[in-house]
Amino acid sequence: QVQLVESGGGLVQTGGSLRLSCAASGHTFDNYGITWFRQAPGKDREFIAQISWSGGITYYREVMEARFAVSKDDAKNTVYLEMHDLKPEDTAVYYCATRLRTGWFAETRSTEYDYWGQGTQVTVSS
Repeated sequence: QVQLVESGGGLVQTGGSLRLSCAASGHTFDNYGITWFRQAPGKDREFIAQISWSGGITYYREVMEARFAVSKDDAKNTVYLEMHDLKPEDTAVYYCATRLRTGWFAETRSTEYDYWGQGTQVTVSS
């Protein structure tokens, strides 16, 4: 059973940094990857970035790439999202997700993902 568990959210001041974690278990993910989304109150869930388990190939939403970085630790089966120079508009619940079928890479639509973590709240104060 696929399980994704996010952690690392919290309250941070404008300009601060956070590192979110997504611990994955319950499946062999070699041919797939982990994707990060976020959802602010009253808004749709939006794609941030993703990384492949094999090779660590990354793909970003263009506007995110300057301040956000996705990475992984194979030994821990964990994917990270490092966020820098945070702004109040980054306040959201952050989710990791995976899709265990082909066509996941560069897929930005949240509806195309099958497994989700519970989310972790990030609040950026002004």
